[in-house]
Amino acid sequence: MGFALCTLISTFCVGLAAAQGVGIVSPPDGSAVTAGSNITVEVDRPGSLSPSIEVAVVIAINSCNNMPCSPPGDALGSILFNGPFNPQFENLPPLFVQHENYTVTVPASLPAGPAQLSVFHVALVGAGPEPLVEIKNVTLVVG
Repeated sequence: MGFALCTLISTFCVGLAAAQGVGIVSPPDGSAVTAGSNITVEVDRPGSLSPSIEVAVVIAINSCNNMPCSPPGDALGSILFNGPFNPQFENLPPLFVQHENYTVTVPASLPAGPAQLSVFHVALVGAGPEPLVEIKNVTLVVG
């Protein structure tokens, strides 16, 4: 009985943490970008009933050197933004999505070809609170 209860609680806690996770809405996966240009990165977080404290996000881009992209946990690449994440609710029920937009510059020196845009997110979740650390990414095509 104890093991089943621990498993249930653990699954519940993972679900709570996942509900606090973020997603990259813009630019969408596979988008074409130009080296040296500005792009808007929209980071969304679904609303949740559990309390959370946002710590920060880091937005980075890494060239894949015309090879399969490395996992973002191995190397983030060029840091485009490092700072607070203060998502706000949209006034479009029933979506209840919080988001924040960041305008960043794609490095002019980034080689043409595939690149990985990553968002590294840190938050404190729940009454404990517990740390939530995650990396989300999309692949872009630099032209």
